[in-house]
Amino acid sequence: MTEKDVGLRLTVKPCLTLEVVKLIAAAAHAHAINNNWKVSIAIVDDGANLLYLERLDGAQIASADVSLGKARTAMRYRRPSKMLEDAVNGGRTALVGVEGVTPLQGAVPIVHDGNIIGAIGVSGVLPAQDEQIAMAGASLL
Repeated sequence: MTEKDVGLRLTVKPCLTLEVVKLIAAAAHAHAINNNWKVSIAIVDDGANLLYLERLDGAQIASADVSLGKARTAMRYRRPSKMLEDAVNGGRTALVGVEGVTPLQGAVPIVHDGNIIGAIGVSGVLPAQDEQIAMAGASLL
């Protein structure tokens, strides 16, 4: 039996390449450096798998793990991690008990042609600054 026999229609979806990931990371890195912010930057694919992690000199050690958690959260929930932080702050405290959720501002999905193809998370400075750096990277696409 062939694909034609059963009427299968496979879709083609865009995905992050290492080349694109490095460009996104460079844009985020430049934004952090321009503001003298010492952060970690994590980028994940559409399965929330780590593709890139960078901890700038002087960034706190924990920021590497936190940036990855934020990126995975933004990817898994397909929205900025700030939305989950806002939900927790608004009283939905049960979210902190969900495995794999890092409800902290600082990560956004990476979108290409309307498809979420990954996410970028940043940790190390104030939450809005973390998100600003993430947006600088994600906006490359």
